[in-house]
Amino acid sequence: MGRDPDEGAAFVFDLVDDEAADADAPTSPAGADGDDSQEGEPPPGGLGPRWRRAVPVVTVLAIALGTGIAVDGVRDAARMERMRDVSGGVTDLSSPLDVMWAWTGAVDLGEGTTDVAVLGDELVFESEGRLVALDPATGDETWTVSLGEDPECGPMASPAWDDPRTPSLVCLQGRVAEREAMVVGPGGATSAPRVLGAADAAEHGLPHTGPDGTVLRGRRAGPASEVDRDVTCDLVGECSGYVRTGRDLVLRAEDAVTGEERWTVTVPFRVTEAVQCTRRFGGEWGGSENRVDLSGQLDPDAFGARVWSDLVNVEGCGVQAAVTPDGVLLGAELEPGTSYMDALGTGGYLGTSWSDVPRTTLYDADGDVVAEVSGYVIVQKSTDESGAAVLLAIDDLGRRLSAYETDGTARWDIALQSSGQEFLAQVGETVVITTGAGTVRGLDLATGEGEWLWDGSTAPGDSDGGYFGTAYVVQTFTDGELVLLLTETDGTGTRGMVALDAATGEMVWEQAGGGAAGVFDPRGGDVLERGVTGDLIAVDGNLLEVSSVGVRRLG
Repeated sequence: MGRDPDEGAAFVFDLVDDEAADADAPTSPAGADGDDSQEGEPPPGGLGPRWRRAVPVVTVLAIALGTGIAVDGVRDAARMERMRDVSGGVTDLSSPLDVMWAWTGAVDLGEGTTDVAVLGDELVFESEGRLVALDPATGDETWTVSLGEDPECGPMASPAWDDPRTPSLVCLQGRVAEREAMVVGPGGATSAPRVLGAADAAEHGLPHTGPDGTVLRGRRAGPASEVDRDVTCDLVGECSGYVRTGRDLVLRAEDAVTGEERWTVTVPFRVTEAVQCTRRFGGEWGGSENRVDLSGQLDPDAFGARVWSDLVNVEGCGVQAAVTPDGVLLGAELEPGTSYMDALGTGGYLGTSWSDVPRTTLYDADGDVVAEVSGYVIVQKSTDESGAAVLLAIDDLGRRLSAYETDGTARWDIALQSSGQEFLAQVGETVVITTGAGTVRGLDLATGEGEWLWDGSTAPGDSDGGYFGTAYVVQTFTDGELVLLLTETDGTGTRGMVALDAATGEMVWEQAGGGAAGVFDPRGGDVLERGVTGDLIAVDGNLLEVSSVGVRRLG
């Protein structure tokens, strides 16, 4: 594969001997893995190994003939390959999207979200008692794993909010007294189920799926919680007042295969508003060992967790913090209910508090504090990872938008155009944001100066275009040149797609109402559904739509 050169730099090619490469490559029958491509044609999912090896040779030949077409071709091929490994990266967004394949079946939903995982280069989800993996290029089921009673697999996440990529999944199954744990890795490799004994639950707490092949357990420790007399709750469960004394939360991670302890941390109890202690807050995991009745609405021992592959967020009455997969406690000093922890996607973390003046603490990959910045930090929804990562911090009180490197080094500071900023993408030398005023703006990565503005017009500066303020951006993707915006209109919920040139802001194409031509039933050709109604996710450079009734590839 040729290395992607800088503009004007020389190309360096790694020429591969076809016979030697073919001798090392695994063999498979024609048409295996759903590859229906003809000899001499690239497969529909992108450049296959034979075509990838051919690109440098074709380029050298074309240059020798005096053409520069292949130079752009190699640069594009290198960019497309790079986008396969980027969160939110799609190989090609140059033209409007259509349905390439459709997998019809139940996709089990999470807590009001479509929770999936990206394991290796495959999309994985729960479906009617099975764990199902799909090839993103062809839609073929590459493997399935049968699950037992009441299954729960994780970490999974909604692609609309979080990064679903994970190195492995932990699945819990069976009744409470006979709960089992097993680990599922890339290719569907599955460990033998391990019975989770009742004695461990009594000592360490009930199990929960964890990151990095672990089972999490949590329990409250210390004297019984006390509720101040000024705490009151109305008939609809709204409580006021403070809970000033309570119990710490002990969180333990054990190896899902062996049961050996990986780490244990203690999240200290802190004074908290009673609204954080209602039975409906975080009670899906911990339950209560000393429930305070008060009309049956307060449960000071309840707690819950949100688990991703790179962070565990725990919250409950008087406890709120995060733990890294290595067991480093983060954010224990932040006030419960007025703070949050998040992973940066670059190996670090951030903790934001808005109890007084919004401040954000930046941590490195080891959990050490590296900087503190003013305002609350927003992380980009997509990036081509072609330049140094930047973080944008919003200071609403000071009406400022600031850019920092991940170690807290300041880049630039500009006046806010409006509130409600979102960091949509970082592509090349451009930062793409959306504003509360209903516009999308491109800023210079180095200086923060405005490069372009788009408000729904067909081109930058076209005042005859529609006003973007009635819609908001749900998700963002990039192919390293264009930025794809999935928008949703307030009130109607109608979704549309718009592709903008990241460097100029020019609208390259749009598809109203979601745009995709529809999923066709292969049995009769009838349209089952039009438009985008589910969540989009990029898997190995392919753009997929996931809903409760199936998965389809848009391309």
